Amino acid sequence: MELDLEKEHADRAYSLLVNLVTPRPIAWVTTLSMEGKVNAAPFSFFNLLGATPPILGFCPGDRSEGVPKDTARNIRSTHEFVVNIVDESLAKAMNKTATSVPHGVDEVELAGLHTTPSSIVKPPRIAEAPASLECVEWGTLQIGGNRLVVGLIKRIHVRDEFYDPKTKRILGERIFTVGRMASPHWYCRTKDRFEMIRPD
Repeated sequence: MELDLEKEHADRAYSLLVNLVTPRPIAWVTTLSMEGKVNAAPFSFFNLLGATPPILGFCPGDRSEGVPKDTARNIRSTHEFVVNIVDESLAKAMNKTATSVPHGVDEVELAGLHTTPSSIVKPPRIAEAPASLECVEWGTLQIGGNRLVVGLIKRIHVRDEFYDPKTKRILGERIFTVGRMASPHWYCRTKDRFEMIRPD
């Protein structure tokens, strides 16, 4: 099959792609409004984009009425955000924060979670997250109906048990993250892993 995303299948692009490009990592983003209200929301159109400098990108969409979601509005105003990593223990809480609530409602509190201060950005981190990335907005690209936020990663916070100070290595094999699978309700665990040594 050849599917034409410019014409015949253009209206199916989202459904086709999110069922094909899997698993996708989840950016659980915390921001602050200009009034100081905390917002938390998950996004699976997300990934690292480079390491020199360290950058990541994610795509916050619009609400159904076409208004930018709080995450995008807050970043536009403050230029700061935190990406919190989602592990299995937090999957249900993360899912609760995906609910559409009125502007200004604290999703962290709604999910029964807690925040802790960041080091250099104003938005707080989710205290229960195994790791968090403090970010400053490098820029936001508008590509058609897509909004791509590119963030400069300024700090990594990771639980002590997931970091080896001798090797300066994050022990990723101990962090059982969850990933986004097919739309609308599917996720995956990352316990089933295998190793392949890369050729020289």
